[in-house]
Amino acid sequence: MEGVQLKSVLPGSRGAIGRLEQRVADLEADLAEMRQHNVRLAEIADLLQELLVPMASRDDAAVQRAIERFQESL
Repeated sequence: MEGVQLKSVLPGSRGAIGRLEQRVADLEADLAEMRQHNVRLAEIADLLQELLVPMASRDDAAVQRAIERFQESL
């Protein structure tokens, strides 16, 4: 992405509004993608927590259930 030049958004600049609208649309798309990544990261963090506690207590059945839930979510 490139920055918006001040002179390109001054009155009389025909495409300035269109460029700004496109930049806002691009930023909104980037934000939506980042939110999806953050949700996935939170899911992975939850999985790690689900795995580490049973692994520490040697609960193999709970570890296997957590792995199965993760594989189903893919």
